[in-house]
Amino acid sequence: MFFRRKGWLRKEFDEKLLNQLDHFKENWNRQKTLVEKSFDPSDQFICSAKIEEAKYFYLLREAKARNTKVQK
Repeated sequence: MFFRRKGWLRKEFDEKLLNQLDHFKENWNRQKTLVEKSFDPSDQFICSAKIEEAKYFYLLREAKARNTKVQK
């Protein structure tokens, strides 16, 4: 009775994790291409690109630890 909700919550949070992972991957790729195309990127812009990269890899490790699978 009390443990039925666990599977439902896990599925819901896995979906949110995958959505965030996709969002941060897009942001990181966008900033990475801007840094590569820029002649003289500022230090602040490079730092923000590295922060986006760190966020993406953190969520990727979390998804791997939770054994999250993408369902199509």
